[in-house]
Amino acid sequence: MRLTRRDFLQGSLGAALLAGQGTTRALAALEKHGAAREPVRQYVDPFIGTGGHGHTYPGATTPFGMVQLSPDTYNADWDVCSGYHQRYRSIMGFSHTHLSGTGIGDMMDVLLMPATGDVTLVPGDPEEPGTGYRSRFDHADESASPGFYSVLLKDHGIRAELTATARTGLHRYTFPAGSAGHLVLDLCHGMQDNAHTPTRVSEATLRVVDNRTLLGGRRVHQWAKGRHIYFAMRLSRPFAQATLYNENQPQADAKDTAGAHLKAVLHYPDAGTTPLLVKVGLSTIDAAAALRNLDAEQPGFDFEHTRASAESQWEQELGKVQLPCSSALARDPRTVAQKRTFYTALYHSLVAPTLTSDIDGRYRGMDDAIRTLPRGQHTFTTYSLWDTYRAVHPLLTLVQPKRVPGLVNSLVRMAAESPEGVPVWPLQGVETGCMIGYHSAVVIAEAQAKGFTGIDYARAWPLFRQRAMDDDYRGLADYRRLGYIPADKEWEATSKTLEYAYDDWAVAHLAKAAGAGDDYRRLRDRSRNYRNVFNRDSGFVQPRLADGSWATPFDPRELGHGAPWHDFTESNAWQATFLNQHDLYGYMALFGGEDAFARKLDALFAASSEQLPGAPPDISGLVGQYAHGNEPSHHVAYLYAYAGQHHKTQARVRSLLATMYQDTPDGLIGNEDCGQMSAWYVMSALGFYAVDPVSATYVIGSPLFDRAEIDLGGGRTLTIEAVNNGPDTPYIQSATWNGKPYTRTWLAHADLAAGGHLVFHMGAAPNPRYGADRADRPPSFAMDARQETA
Repeated sequence: MRLTRRDFLQGSLGAALLAGQGTTRALAALEKHGAAREPVRQYVDPFIGTGGHGHTYPGATTPFGMVQLSPDTYNADWDVCSGYHQRYRSIMGFSHTHLSGTGIGDMMDVLLMPATGDVTLVPGDPEEPGTGYRSRFDHADESASPGFYSVLLKDHGIRAELTATARTGLHRYTFPAGSAGHLVLDLCHGMQDNAHTPTRVSEATLRVVDNRTLLGGRRVHQWAKGRHIYFAMRLSRPFAQATLYNENQPQADAKDTAGAHLKAVLHYPDAGTTPLLVKVGLSTIDAAAALRNLDAEQPGFDFEHTRASAESQWEQELGKVQLPCSSALARDPRTVAQKRTFYTALYHSLVAPTLTSDIDGRYRGMDDAIRTLPRGQHTFTTYSLWDTYRAVHPLLTLVQPKRVPGLVNSLVRMAAESPEGVPVWPLQGVETGCMIGYHSAVVIAEAQAKGFTGIDYARAWPLFRQRAMDDDYRGLADYRRLGYIPADKEWEATSKTLEYAYDDWAVAHLAKAAGAGDDYRRLRDRSRNYRNVFNRDSGFVQPRLADGSWATPFDPRELGHGAPWHDFTESNAWQATFLNQHDLYGYMALFGGEDAFARKLDALFAASSEQLPGAPPDISGLVGQYAHGNEPSHHVAYLYAYAGQHHKTQARVRSLLATMYQDTPDGLIGNEDCGQMSAWYVMSALGFYAVDPVSATYVIGSPLFDRAEIDLGGGRTLTIEAVNNGPDTPYIQSATWNGKPYTRTWLAHADLAAGGHLVFHMGAAPNPRYGADRADRPPSFAMDARQETA
């Protein structure tokens, strides 16, 4: 299949329009490119992950966009953290911001719901449609693709269609012919702790500017406590009447109102004459800024043009990875399913972090101050760093290298501006403080190790040095003093010890690059503090008390040494024992050598999957006690490579690819976590994974596809080929790099980023000699792999 002139024109046109250019660039690109790539957005199914515990949303967004315009089916249970879940059969409305795959809910700002009949101001019970403004729908009447969503609202007979630009959402509502109708605008709506606790809004404003324009905003105190969001809304046709409500009480003849619980109803007696279009711009600054974003990105009401532009942006980004195959193989249902899974995973890897700066470069900082970026720069939010440092950010260094400086500088900027210090889980100008560690250090150190320029490393170093060396943050004082965090003094102390050790490893690299030799050596040595919570007698990482003794009794399946106390973060001792990512050879010695370490890995995968009472739903996707549904396990299958038993990595990775991901709504085995669950699939399907992102290397796995081509930019292409590949031939027999024999089981980022041709010859039986030699195993700790090339 080849791109049509229209397909490619749309792709270039979308990029040109967002840059404020015309169609000339698109036409020139069309002639230059020759329209040779297969359109790949056809394989993306945004409904994957909307069932089970995936927590994704199906609505319209652009790559890394500020707006995620999507339907909300419910807002008061864990599985609707994204606002949507497959099991519900009614829709509350369409809101403009959503989180992708998180385990905590928030956002769902500025909800609109079109309706016919009597006005109701409450959404009603999800189990009893017809009790409020929500409407029933059938999944058969629902469709979604990158940049577009559509559904038929059965109770009102209204076809709703959604699309988006970076900072705006565009709705198209087709009412039944000849009907009257209205729009409900609900500024109270958002994530709730439960069905009986309203969204915590401290202040909101709503103003009718004219009979086609509304402005407003609110401050919300849910997960990101105190975040600001503002909107500007314009309609394609004037409304006959607008009624504002404060605490569900009509404000007679009011044109503006303020309070904590505001709504508006816009009346259209002639709603059924022509489709009604509604465009909404967002900003974290104020409503005037939202209006500027709206006017700049959505000057008209051309739905098809906006949709085409969004689709083209997705085609441009997704198409950077091509999976060419023979025409016969392309028709194989298994191939189609694998491509659907792959490209949807790539799609989910590119929806966050999200843009937070306005069209004029202004943004709200972590200290609530309004600042302006230099021309051409952007800043971002929604960093699920405990998750995404593992695979999302390493993936972006390959498939989105031009975006890396902006994404990393955003973290440096937040570290400098936030009263909370370096970023941990920032969301819309607020530090949520969610999860442990401070893995923004890893993302910055990885970018530096991989040679990315245009990043303010000099500004970053003293900020992260302060966190590592001085801050009394969540057990760090004890960590520095004792070499571990006592489990009888700090919640999740054992996991924190392990993750601070890896952050030390990252900050050590920042110190080395800054010329701070003493700090580098100190942090490098301290990164081995994992040893202080490893009990050689039990063979596990184990909670340790302030007096130096081990917490007993000990069961490696327990989350803590005394309910409801937790010593581990969303894991148990089985999973935490393999959390070490950077000093594998030193770690193996604690087990008694590489063979003993490999046997312990075997035992992890062979153990009973029984969970003890109190285990969180995050511990899912179990193979023995390996838990693919949560991030601490994601690198573990690749650890066999360090023990010289790479064939076990190959078999295990291929099995996980086949069993943990499906092209169905419940096809994700755990929370998507802003792309991490999907990025694992993308990288592993390509054939490698970043066990230690700071090392700027990747450990080889087992490539899923016969051929993959990655457009690295600048005319460079990385081609990965697997000869004699198939579901029954997962084992690497030999490999070549640029035509020369390649015996290493790891790859240097510098080599891949320069482009080249990597060929694996696959077979049905393991080749135990592949990767067995010590010289061919992945580097770790003392080795500086960045100076090595293939």
